[in-house]
Amino acid sequence: MKKFINSTDTLLAESLDGFAAAHGDIVVLGEERKFVRRRTLNPGKVGLISGGGSGHEPLHAGFVGVGMLDAACPGQVFTAPTPDQMAEAAEAVDTGAGVLFIVKNYEGDIMNFEMGREMSGRDVAIIVTDDDVAVETSTYSTGRRGVAGTMIVEKIVGAAAERGTDLPALAALGARTNLATRSMGVALTSCTVPAAGRPTFSIADDEIEVGVGIHGEPGRRREKLTSADALANEMVAAILADFGTDTANDVLLLVNGFGATPAMELYLMYHAARRVLTGRGVTVARSLVGNYVTSLDMAGCSITVTRLDGEMLRLWDAPVHTAGLRWGL
Repeated sequence: MKKFINSTDTLLAESLDGFAAAHGDIVVLGEERKFVRRRTLNPGKVGLISGGGSGHEPLHAGFVGVGMLDAACPGQVFTAPTPDQMAEAAEAVDTGAGVLFIVKNYEGDIMNFEMGREMSGRDVAIIVTDDDVAVETSTYSTGRRGVAGTMIVEKIVGAAAERGTDLPALAALGARTNLATRSMGVALTSCTVPAAGRPTFSIADDEIEVGVGIHGEPGRRREKLTSADALANEMVAAILADFGTDTANDVLLLVNGFGATPAMELYLMYHAARRVLTGRGVTVARSLVGNYVTSLDMAGCSITVTRLDGEMLRLWDAPVHTAGLRWGL
């Protein structure tokens, strides 16, 4: 294992210190680094909080700022944050309009966020994201996994919160956005958790894991590496099949890198996925390509499609200013 670290014990703390220093105009660290908080809060605005195990950067801390999250709670690598982190983050960002938790569908995350809600004693609603169509149940989850579609929910709900939308309406919007979102990923290599010091799974140089999760969980099957066009066709076909016959909406197409895939290859995959969508009569109204929901040093990518109604399209276009996503400001 070759990584830029001093000690596996201090990796997360030092990374958070560097993140907060680099983006001090946007964020501040909470006490004992339990959460990353938006530097300037808006009184009377619903507080948006997400979080999860580290190793998926820029998710979640990289999406704290204007137009997205008010706080993010980082756990150790691939490990859910503890309930006290969420409770303290809720206290820090609740300015009187309540708090919304956005949680990926992993058992540890859901359990700890629900405990954090109880500990906070505040008006807290929860959205659970479960956009992965690859498998119904995986290593960490009962039901579908929450993957790259989570950041789309954070962006759309964050824009609505910025405009003053109340807590029940934000929760409904988040649920609607999640239902309109599907993802599927493939991996060329495993990731290496620093504390483990070895790849999470073994895969031959000529193999690919189809339907992999963002922690290296197994997917639908392992097969010989094939062309980018064939992979994009399978992923998009699986997503559209899961939507069913109604694909009338314009869509957002996100091609997300897992951390070690060059931008050249991600844009090639975007081109392939877009061709499949347009060939099926689907209009790509908005696009995003890059590393947004990663898996440490895994080579691979996911494709996410969100069916956009008029409100969701306007909220996606709304200004955002975070470390990991910014436009319009």
